[in-house]
Amino acid sequence: MDGCCGSGSRSFLTKEEKVEMLTEYKQNLEKELQGVSERIKELSKNN
Repeated sequence: MDGCCGSGSRSFLTKEEKVEMLTEYKQNLEKELQGVSERIKELSKNN
């Protein structure tokens, strides 16, 4: 996970930076899951 997601030119992140990055990643995944769940619900209504 180091160095991905536009973390800049540094190769090594501090523990705090890793936690922050992973927390943000988790929040984005949760939003994506919510969107997928809503889409499934919409599609299920149309059948």
